[in-house]
Amino acid sequence: MKNISIFGIVAIAISIVLVLYMALAGWYTVDAGERGIQLRNGAVNRAVDAGLYFKLPFVDSVKYISTRTHNKTFDRLSAYSKDQQTAEIKASVTFKIPAGEVEKVYFSFKDIEGLVSNTIERQVPHQIENVFGHYSAIEAVQKRPQFAKEVNEAIKQSLENYPIIVESVQIEEIDFSKAYNQSVEDRMKAEVEVQTQKQNLEKEKISAEIAVTKAQALADSTLVRAKAEAESVILKGDAEAKAILAKTKALKENATLIELTKAEKWDGKLPVTMLPNSSLPFIDAKK
Repeated sequence: MKNISIFGIVAIAISIVLVLYMALAGWYTVDAGERGIQLRNGAVNRAVDAGLYFKLPFVDSVKYISTRTHNKTFDRLSAYSKDQQTAEIKASVTFKIPAGEVEKVYFSFKDIEGLVSNTIERQVPHQIENVFGHYSAIEAVQKRPQFAKEVNEAIKQSLENYPIIVESVQIEEIDFSKAYNQSVEDRMKAEVEVQTQKQNLEKEKISAEIAVTKAQALADSTLVRAKAEAESVILKGDAEAKAILAKTKALKENATLIELTKAEKWDGKLPVTMLPNSSLPFIDAKK
């Protein structure tokens, strides 16, 4: 009886431990930003939101699937441009799992890693390479926002039938070969030199136009001055000619005016020497 009592006590103790373990081990929590998939013997029993739940020990298990925002980075994606230039593109994809799609994620991919492996990792390199092939190397650089926009649209469209939401795709870097980068640098230098020469020619053209304008203004000014001087000389000559004509006419009409003019200009002194048969000035013997 004594031995039976011991075994009974041990059995009771074990039973109590098992009950306590089942009571404690049966509870589980789902954190915010997650959904839980409760499995019973491997089959999906239910999907639960954040909170405290109970499962049957040894029978039920729980898989957690995050519904938070995730990021997948691709460091070196090789692609060829329309003009056959090789580029290595760094891109990153921001995505999340819709809360209502976690069961589908588990059924189809088991977890997020499986989902990413079978969707994002397959589609992103393919879509980037495809879109990049529609751009020349220089266009991919100059029209980078448009290129990034088209990549976003292509990737989102390719994944629209999967239980995933692609929030954005970032094209972080586009690296070309050293030879191409050097050719771009040389071309840019040449373009800068061309622009500089054009600016210098434009400056010279403007300077020449200014010089022509100044010369024309000077010529016009000189011509005007010359015309004025010529007109002044003509007017002066006309005036003198008219005066002479008037004086001549007056002299013809009045002969004594000549003698009067001589008398007005005589200083009152007789000549010191006289020629033979000459008469004294202003003395008319007949008169």
